[in-house]
Amino acid sequence: MISLSGVGVTIGARTLFADVSLRFPPGRRVALVGGNGAGKTTLLNVVVGNREPDQGTVSRPKDLRIGWLPQDVVDAVGESGTVLEHVLEGASHILRFETELRDLERRIETTVDEGRQERLLVRHAEVQDRFQQLGGYEVEAEAHRVLAGLGFAADDAERPTGELSGGWRVRVALARLLLARPDLLVLDEPTNHLDLDTIAWLEQTLAELPGGLLFVSHDRDFIDAVADRIVEVAAGTATEYVVRGGTTAAEQGGFESFVLQREERLAQLRAAKAQQDRQLAQTERFIERFRYKASKARQVQSRIKALDRVQRVDIPDHRQLVARFQFPAPRRSGRVVAELSSVRVAYGDTVVLDGVDLAVERGRKVAMIGPNGAGKTTLLRLLAGTLDADAGEVTLGHNVDVAVVDQHQAEVLDLSRTVLEEFRTALGERHRQLNHRSMLGAFGFPGDLADRRVGELSGGERTRLGLAKAMTSPVNLLLLDEPTNHLDLASRDVLEDALLAYPGTVLLITHDRHVIRGVADAIVEVGHGRARWFDGTYEELQWRRDGGEGAAATPTSRRADGAAGAGRAGGPGGVGGAGGVGGAGGPGGDKRRNADGKRREAERRNARHRATKDLRREVTKLEDELSTVEARIAELTRELADPDVYGDGERVKQLVTEHGEAKDRAATLLTAWERAQLRLEAAEAEVEAAFDA
Repeated sequence: MISLSGVGVTIGARTLFADVSLRFPPGRRVALVGGNGAGKTTLLNVVVGNREPDQGTVSRPKDLRIGWLPQDVVDAVGESGTVLEHVLEGASHILRFETELRDLERRIETTVDEGRQERLLVRHAEVQDRFQQLGGYEVEAEAHRVLAGLGFAADDAERPTGELSGGWRVRVALARLLLARPDLLVLDEPTNHLDLDTIAWLEQTLAELPGGLLFVSHDRDFIDAVADRIVEVAAGTATEYVVRGGTTAAEQGGFESFVLQREERLAQLRAAKAQQDRQLAQTERFIERFRYKASKARQVQSRIKALDRVQRVDIPDHRQLVARFQFPAPRRSGRVVAELSSVRVAYGDTVVLDGVDLAVERGRKVAMIGPNGAGKTTLLRLLAGTLDADAGEVTLGHNVDVAVVDQHQAEVLDLSRTVLEEFRTALGERHRQLNHRSMLGAFGFPGDLADRRVGELSGGERTRLGLAKAMTSPVNLLLLDEPTNHLDLASRDVLEDALLAYPGTVLLITHDRHVIRGVADAIVEVGHGRARWFDGTYEELQWRRDGGEGAAATPTSRRADGAAGAGRAGGPGGVGGAGGVGGAGGPGGDKRRNADGKRREAERRNARHRATKDLRREVTKLEDELSTVEARIAELTRELADPDVYGDGERVKQLVTEHGEAKDRAATLLTAWERAQLRLEAAEAEVEAAFDA
């Protein structure tokens, strides 16, 4: 296994991290999280051997096979050769045995010496056994299976890689690594170019790999499904948390466990620091009091030396620099913001959209989902006016102003400019008199960070700068194509809050399920030339896909149902209504049957009340706490959206800290609520089953 001991990296005068000690034994799956620019990618490069640490040591066994997928892997997949040929390169350690088998067979046929031929036959049997153990006879079939899982059609295997876009070349590189099955697989943001179905397939595949796994991701759901350890890079160090397979209940809950353990660890550090500060203050008072008293000189000197030897308790500063996205107030648009009628778009012989009808009303937050290449970006380009439909009509409503943030926004930045200089290239005359540094501060570039070169920024920081350039003018229709790519977890949280507070209309393409759940109130599924509208949340769509039974509603979906004014018999969170006493008490029933029915129904209600009263109290309490925390998050978001607040640095730090803690608390409460709701429904079902038996 690979082990890091006391590893540190310094860039210029800045220490990225220091005293990092980690181990990666076989079978361990480690997620690396932290803010943009914290040093996650640098730490990955240290692990794989692309960079030597400035301090500490890295131990790697000589025969260890490492698979490495960097963010900029596109150039590593050449334009010559087919997709299948590139993928099979991952199995070169297996296919070399096939080459040796062919060579041995040739030599056996041409050798006349019986003794030599016998030795060759023995070697042939050994190599053949090893080749079979490694799955050599199934390697090409496995390559096709991996390609299919990553979204390639059967005939894509023979396509030249030179015909593929950057995103599909990343998939080729990932397929090659998955086929290789290395001892340690290291992935830097592997889900950035994948659609939802492919991400789900990758989660299952990585969970079944026999080797170790180390990956950087800002996708909570992906981390939750794959990782059993989370290492947070923050405040110049790396801290490891066990989130699955641990010895305590707190080490079994996935990403939620990480949040809870981090809160507990910080609370313990704060308590220890407070106690230490009290002891140090007491010692310093003694020194000051008796410093010039001869009879106490020896004791004073002893305490001075003791102070010098004290190892101070340091509390990591987790108040990360996050983007505080702001949206200027736009003018009011017409009720229908955008409409597509019988739209058809084809690229050559490939029809992407065919007969699409779609209408988006003012104020909706719409997430578009579907496989890569299904036409999601094409729909956004039609609405942005950068693409003409081959047939049909695309109409924007009255007073509609559009801004586009696409997935290649960061690629068109001038790397030689400073952040401030690049930002100013997007400003119109009406913004010339504004404080540009304050505007950049709202996007996570306060103070001297605005004077850094664009080329020095991390991928996430460049994405934030691209967002800042696109959002300098008030618009009422925001088209976002993968805006979360490279954004860290904290910045995704604040972007999510900003989109919820945004007064205009949003059409969003993202493969981050957490963001979709948090923002979208409608879903458009794009595929097979069609765009199907679902008027509801992502969780409701998933519930319907799963058959509509046995799933707990969330507080959000409950409110949505109430607002729509339409109940769901048997839906999630439903309490039932009519039908409980059908037949027995209908017209014409005698008094005895009526009394029996009423008595039995009363017994049912009493039994249900006794069995569920504690659970109902728990659910209600959690709902009240969640509402309080959500109100606090909304209040903090409004404060962070106020440009005037950034004149007070300490106030900004306090607000960002409170906002992050409130978001974490809300996530914890929501998970607890869902579990309590499921237990409540199970208890109700048990009572009903007992009475119906």
